Amino acid sequence: MLYCLICIDKKSSLQKRMVNRAEHLSYVAETGIVKYAGPFLSEDDAMIGSLIIIDAEDLSVAEDWAKNDPYNKAGLFQRREIFRFKHLI
Repeated sequence: MLYCLICIDKKSSLQKRMVNRAEHLSYVAETGIVKYAGPFLSEDDAMIGSLIIIDAEDLSVAEDWAKNDPYNKAGLFQRREIFRFKHLI
């Protein structure tokens, strides 16, 4: 099942994102369940959040993945939501 994680960074947290980016990207690669991912950008191209599509057995697995994401552990996100996702196009 696909799940969509929508994560919005806390204001003025680009430095925190950059400090934790390598660990986050390693986590993404090591877990092997991320299908699509990328940052949300402000109008001046600064990273301000993340869209992550994962393939997980159920919501509890998706929630566990999100909880253990180094970005989340670092307190980067102001808000994080998880939805079931159906890929159509």
